[in-house]
Amino acid sequence: MRALKSLVPAFALALAAASPLPAFGQTANSTVTAASPDGTLVLTVSTDSSNRPIWSLIRKGKLLIGASKLGFTLTDGLNMVRGFRITGSETASADQTWEQPWGERRFVTDKHNEVLVYFQQNADYGNRLMNVRFRLFDNGFGLRYELPQQPNLKTMKIADEWTEFDVAQAGTAWWITAGEWNRYEQVYQKTPIDAVSTAHTPITMRLDDGTHLAFHEAALVDYSAMWFKRAEGRQFRSTLAPSSSGARVIRELPFNTPWRTIRIADSAAGLVENDLELNLNEPNKLGDVSWFKPMKYVGIWWGMIRGDWTWAQGPRHGATTARAKEYIDFAARHGFGGVLVEGWDKGWNGDWFGHGQDFSYTEAVPDFDLKAVTAYAASKHVQLIGHNETGGNIANYEAQLDDAMKLYQSLGMHSVKTGYVADAGGIIAPGDAPGETRMEFHDGQRQVQHHLKVVETAAKYHVAIDAHEPVKDTGLRRTYPNWIDREGARGMEYNAWGQFANGPDHEPTLVYTRMLSGPMDFTPGVLSLEGAKHAPLASTLAKQLGLYLAIYSPIQMAADFIENLDAHPKELDFISKVPADWSESHLIAGEVGDYAIFARKDRNSADWYVGGVNGATARNLTLAMDFLEPGKTYTATIYKDGEGATYLTDARHRIAYDTRTLKKGDTLPLWLAPGGGAAIRLHPGR
Repeated sequence: MRALKSLVPAFALALAAASPLPAFGQTANSTVTAASPDGTLVLTVSTDSSNRPIWSLIRKGKLLIGASKLGFTLTDGLNMVRGFRITGSETASADQTWEQPWGERRFVTDKHNEVLVYFQQNADYGNRLMNVRFRLFDNGFGLRYELPQQPNLKTMKIADEWTEFDVAQAGTAWWITAGEWNRYEQVYQKTPIDAVSTAHTPITMRLDDGTHLAFHEAALVDYSAMWFKRAEGRQFRSTLAPSSSGARVIRELPFNTPWRTIRIADSAAGLVENDLELNLNEPNKLGDVSWFKPMKYVGIWWGMIRGDWTWAQGPRHGATTARAKEYIDFAARHGFGGVLVEGWDKGWNGDWFGHGQDFSYTEAVPDFDLKAVTAYAASKHVQLIGHNETGGNIANYEAQLDDAMKLYQSLGMHSVKTGYVADAGGIIAPGDAPGETRMEFHDGQRQVQHHLKVVETAAKYHVAIDAHEPVKDTGLRRTYPNWIDREGARGMEYNAWGQFANGPDHEPTLVYTRMLSGPMDFTPGVLSLEGAKHAPLASTLAKQLGLYLAIYSPIQMAADFIENLDAHPKELDFISKVPADWSESHLIAGEVGDYAIFARKDRNSADWYVGGVNGATARNLTLAMDFLEPGKTYTATIYKDGEGATYLTDARHRIAYDTRTLKKGDTLPLWLAPGGGAAIRLHPGR
């Protein structure tokens, strides 16, 4: 339970000494200070000489975020950036632990201090009110605007949000460009911080003194997504995804914005082992979601991605009744919980773009018997995973949404993959008049509303949602645990379209960037290491296994053709056994963009799994087994890069197997090939 209370009085003098002096003309009580529970972070909130709200952040006595402004520009009135004074503040704190129904770890600790600062504009601006809540954790920070009910402002039409972040120190950034046609599906850039333009979040930075930062947002509901725009030098500000209405956000008061967040750590591991965004979301609103079980799955997918089969009807149609039953048989033999089938429904015409109005989400094509396939799957204790591609036409999808989810529940389908492939990310949304449609950006306010509508409707029918071409994850899986997964990054599919289309550093970068926002349906397990026309992957065979530990998801695909999976019985055995749900997860070795090795404990047994992925440079590691339970001996079954393995040649197929006995306190030497990886299962003997 959270309890209102004053921050520890002993901090008062230290905070005042660490905070910048008030600007000329201010009094001492116009500055508000707060600290994180252990005093590592110190916040100062004030107004500048132009009466603009400003904030700054000190970490371990050193300036981290310099004086940064707050506020909004509006489309229909005076802006909310000047003429403010602080009229008061309230403090609160929390120290609690909560349980996830599924996740990287079972229990999450939420320990923070916070301060809510009350701002009011002067009479020239209508005496408008704007409150800002700041929450300080020992390893992170969040702020959000809280717009209360008030007589002089009923509806906010936000042209843009002006939340600044003045990064005080130089360093390196890993980021992708915001607002591009392919949404989040880009290769990450590594540049100096002051070379960033406008980035999607999370954007990760390593400062020159070794401090690691990741900027993002939490609890994105009924609001446009935040892009991270550099103004000058290392000064950044929020800018919101556009809208067809002109105003990027339209909200009736009262309302709260999403949280603007910063993960803060001394190391890369500190960024990864951090639950900041989850803690800034509301608790589970759905109650019991035990009808969803984390699982691995196979699917009728890679054949279409490579071009061997088609989504559309015809002689090479992928989603036939016979093929679906073949994949169900394979899943049942090897312990996979589901089979994804794409291209089963009416509306596919061979072109992804411009025909979203043709899709039906309840009617199957003639060579796919939906009821027969789902009944056959049930007889084998396997679920069919549905696929709802919209072609970006959410007007058509929303019109059928209830009927579709009701049908899937009746057929025993508890998971659906949605898709929003559209040219330049444009979304066709319902307009204000009957039959009217309009174009919206893929992560604008209207599309944010749509995704939540899908998730809430699916929850009524006990269906979980895996969203592709999504709005980015912001921790809403805590509030809506049936929102199990998103794509939202450059996934395995790009490897089907060209040699080394995802470079060897791609996955070790995702761990410290995209994966900080939440689970990703990356679709690992291409054991043939080949895309279309035999194009090689920038991966060794061992790396394909390591992906199951590096890229977290509560549903994990074995993406290759089932005959290719069968051709690698040892690797398939590992994939069939590796869990998709964990009680603990720790990054035990890694650096941003270079490599990432995890130790994860199975939620349903005493087994531990260790492994991950490497970038382009070979390296020798010594892994400490400090995470193991004392007094127990574990048998380690090891899958690792074979001697001379490299992603650059056919040696990418070289893999070595080993078995060792390990206990807490032992170390394990491990060589990682260029583009390599490893996977280890540790089973306790006594």
